[in-house]
Amino acid sequence: MIALNDIHFRYKKKKQLFENLNLSLQPGFIYGLLGKNGAGKSSLLKLISGLLYPDSGECRVFGYDASARKPAMLQDIYLVPEEFNLPPISLATFVNINSVFYSKFSHNQLQAYLAEFELQEEDKLSTLSYGQKKKFLIAFGLATNARLLILDEPTNGLDIPSKSQFRKIMAASLDEDKIIVISTHQVRDLENLIDNIVVLEHGNIIFNQNIAAISERLAFEYNLAGIPEGEVLYAEELQGRKAGIVKNLSGQDSRVDLELLFNGIIKNAPVINEQFAKLNYEY
Repeated sequence: MIALNDIHFRYKKKKQLFENLNLSLQPGFIYGLLGKNGAGKSSLLKLISGLLYPDSGECRVFGYDASARKPAMLQDIYLVPEEFNLPPISLATFVNINSVFYSKFSHNQLQAYLAEFELQEEDKLSTLSYGQKKKFLIAFGLATNARLLILDEPTNGLDIPSKSQFRKIMAASLDEDKIIVISTHQVRDLENLIDNIVVLEHGNIIFNQNIAAISERLAFEYNLAGIPEGEVLYAEELQGRKAGIVKNLSGQDSRVDLELLFNGIIKNAPVINEQFAKLNYEY
């Protein structure tokens, strides 16, 4: 389990980024951390992985204080950052140097992931494209079998077939002991993959719900004509007509449109959240 309690954090000479931030992440789920550029997503991931230190409050990862960066904790965390610099060595050399820090590393799993991503261990990192380097880091991260896998904008640089491969591999890699956090502003790349959605805006968590609850309580419509205004929670123009989010009054699960949901939360989070609060109270 990961627990952030009353986190305060600011960069030097800058305004407060996080203030009284609280968040709990449970094993067995893939979390989508969504937000616009500059919302604080990367900073939050660095706090969780111990790369940044809170000014006050506590972040605990599997019982450890993240800021202490104990080896027993670090061997169970792997972070694929959005930006990285890799040495001009072969994939095999990179693996030999870095796999020793992860007690559960599986070379067999790595071989399977590399084959899926069409990479070879003899390839030189310096000759790979940005997208290929990212696929290698994702494959290596999965092969560590770390209980916490953090991916910051993992689909940046991936072409459409690679994004499909990414979703398939990530869905298959989850187990009941693992927490996967995927941070992105490209929300469509996470459809049919994530279990929980956490939305950051200006350093605040403005939405935190699981997909099942969203599907049960919201419906996504692509033509709002004829829908009573009182049922509409958010609307936007879409190819000459209005699309949006409405109250799910049918009681049947609906397909979650992450892009519509994200837009609705960013523009009108209180109204969206109120729908969940009302239903929680009724139950």
